Amino acid sequence: MKVDTNIRSRTRSDELFDHAQKYLIEGVNSPSRGRTVFEPGPIFIERGEGCRIWDADGNEYIDFMMSFGALIHGHAHPAIVSAVSQAIAGGSHFASATSAEVDVAERFCRMVPSAEAIRFTNSGTEATMLALRLARAATGHTKFVKFEGHYHGWYDPYLLNAHAHPPRKLGAPENPARIPDSAGVPPATFNDVVLAPWNDAARLEAILQKHAHELAAIITEPIMANMGCIPPRDGYLAQLRELATKYGVLLIFDEVVTGFRYAPGGCQEFYGVRPDLSTFGKALGAGFPIGAIAGPRSILNRMKWGEDMVLHYGTFNGHRLTMKVVTTSLDLLMAENKAAYRKLHHLGDQAIAGLRSIFERRKIGAVVQGFGPMFQIYFTDRTAIHDYRDYCSFVDTRCYSRFIYALHKQKIYMTPSNGLHWIITTAHGESDIDGLLAAADQACAEIS
Repeated sequence: MKVDTNIRSRTRSDELFDHAQKYLIEGVNSPSRGRTVFEPGPIFIERGEGCRIWDADGNEYIDFMMSFGALIHGHAHPAIVSAVSQAIAGGSHFASATSAEVDVAERFCRMVPSAEAIRFTNSGTEATMLALRLARAATGHTKFVKFEGHYHGWYDPYLLNAHAHPPRKLGAPENPARIPDSAGVPPATFNDVVLAPWNDAARLEAILQKHAHELAAIITEPIMANMGCIPPRDGYLAQLRELATKYGVLLIFDEVVTGFRYAPGGCQEFYGVRPDLSTFGKALGAGFPIGAIAGPRSILNRMKWGEDMVLHYGTFNGHRLTMKVVTTSLDLLMAENKAAYRKLHHLGDQAIAGLRSIFERRKIGAVVQGFGPMFQIYFTDRTAIHDYRDYCSFVDTRCYSRFIYALHKQKIYMTPSNGLHWIITTAHGESDIDGLLAAADQACAEIS
């Protein structure tokens, strides 16, 4: 059944979208914002404060998308607004060494277990590009393991099997079909990619037994965030560490989504597993563009200028204004004995438990996966979604979209894409979770 996607009023959003299409491809600057996801078009957001946003028609929402997780402290946090105001008055950027980048680097290396040193980039994609280049230089090998369904940015070699497809197209788990995510990538680019199913240590070891002699790295999201929120099976990340060490392959954690969210040191701290390299973005910048790669000096020193170096340039690396914001954000996260993390986990777990209770009471087949500050809802008869193939085979993404459109009318903002995730920030409170649960109950009544 089709659910009405109209919000209380969206006249101005529709006008802006019509106008935008004259100048922007699809009227947006990323497909995740346009008609690929939103029907009949995007909601144009004009301002935000705390965990609330207002669209171009004046509609107010509680925001649980939070810029795909970039806004760890919500919108316009007073301390961050103050940091930006003070920093911009002294000059936003110099493309030169500044004390601001040293301040962030020191805090970062104290917080992230694997970080002996760090290099800043401007996005998560740039960080994962650099991670692969460093791994190849360190090992002398060019191939790497990429897991089905994981997204590591839009760098050419990563653009394989990151989108959902009908199960019949996926091939066998032991020999996955190789499905490019983009035109314009030379087929030879994927010759260096060894594709593997995730959350299956036995299959990974079989791959390593065959390919370890030519592999530079295994790259993984510690929690699979590109298909919603799929946690690792118990012990799986530790098994990845053991296998990478056993077969002499570097282990890269892509913590662009999970970094600084679950713990001060990200998932590597939360799960107690130390990768060889790790990448960060989103929450690290607290709303400003940033990326970072961290690891041991023995690997990162390859970026030192000289013969056989790993080249990494960037006019905006260590951007002064962004560094001032990051310093403020990290201090907020570590204040009062890390009270922010206790809040994030408490509110998230409260939301998850409440949603599960609503689906059970309404007799709607759905699971809510994740914990603490990040989760996702899957409409399915399965008890859990463990990997990419489960997502492609058993998740009703259309039902999820109908659910989200029903929530929009109840003043809850979230992307209709089931492949993303719900985000809890330090700006949310108990009343906001109560508002979500009341809206979800009403939305369930509408779609059932």
